[in-house]
Amino acid sequence: MRPLCFVLRRVPVLIGCLALGVFAGAATPPTPPATNAAQGRERDLGQGLIYHRLQSLPLDLPPKEGPRVPVCVVDLRYLKTDPAGAAAFGFWIGGRATPRAPVFVLANDVTDGALLAAVRTHAASGAVILIGVPGINFQPDVAVKSTADAERQAYEAFERGATMASLLTDNPGKVRFDETSLGKEHPVLPSEPDLAARPEVPGPVVDLTLQRAVHLHRGLLALKKL
Repeated sequence: MRPLCFVLRRVPVLIGCLALGVFAGAATPPTPPATNAAQGRERDLGQGLIYHRLQSLPLDLPPKEGPRVPVCVVDLRYLKTDPAGAAAFGFWIGGRATPRAPVFVLANDVTDGALLAAVRTHAASGAVILIGVPGINFQPDVAVKSTADAERQAYEAFERGATMASLLTDNPGKVRFDETSLGKEHPVLPSEPDLAARPEVPGPVVDLTLQRAVHLHRGLLALKKL
């Protein structure tokens, strides 16, 4: 057993080593996992479909994926960029889109013209599909019937925290008069004063452009094209 005086002489050395370790740890904090600048604007839409909302290029470009690349939706609505950003996006989509893993691009007449040109460069391959509400200078491959105000409202609802389920689902309580219901006894409608007194209930905020992309994806799955 070592004498106590020997142990005491070692205490300052041990304290100094511990202090150096603490300072070294403080100077080199753990590296956070690498992410793009989209700040959580990616969503899993189910059945192998991923959603990416881009708001700044090239920072928001999706990171490199594994060997099995999923089908994805890239939202370019209201996005403006510079030539470098447009070139970076064109390079990315050219290497990302394939017939078995196509890219559904959401855009509108506010989307930067250079980005639309980059999309159309690869649209002929069939691996890139442009979806949106038509405008004066914007004609998508798949047109969506909506208004500029409705689209902006749906786009901003996502930023306010709306879930994908709410943005993709129409009002389940809405009354539908199809051929079957029309053959049944007509419901008793309230009188005019009651209709006038009833407050108007706003409908659900549905992103019709994104909904169309999801429907196309599900249709291609059903046809075994993906």
